[in-house]
Amino acid sequence: MEVRVKAGVRKWEAVREFALGLPQAREEFPWGPEDCVVKVNKKIFVFLGNTDGPSPGISVKLKDEALHGHAMTAPGAEPTGYGLGKAGWVSVPLGEKGAPSAEVLCEWVEESYRTVALKRDLKELDARTAGPGAGPGGGPGAGPGAGPDAGGNAATG
Repeated sequence: MEVRVKAGVRKWEAVREFALGLPQAREEFPWGPEDCVVKVNKKIFVFLGNTDGPSPGISVKLKDEALHGHAMTAPGAEPTGYGLGKAGWVSVPLGEKGAPSAEVLCEWVEESYRTVALKRDLKELDARTAGPGAGPGGGPGAGPGAGPDAGGNAATG
């Protein structure tokens, strides 16, 4: 069990790093230090919570039916509470056996980001992911220049 929690924490850290690397993304703690969110344009695109507790997890907004359906098949996944599930938000625990990989989670985070980001931010993101060495979605393992520390891309001058 502890091994899965540690794997979940590693995924959580990778997702957090990826989310914070998206254009204009900001980390905030609107309800205290235990409730991390990442926002763009003053809108939340991923609820990260924290790594304390039985198992870390994330919540993302997936408007795309196929992605939403895929996310809902993850072990322990459920519509996000407080009525957010009705708007397409899905909560996914990361420490469950068979939980999605960090790469898949980052794809979902990017999709959630795209639902709330401004067009100029999306243009910058698309320029990054189309750059040399960028893999699908620019997520973990996408190669040099694709991750959150990708500096020197054409969009930042």
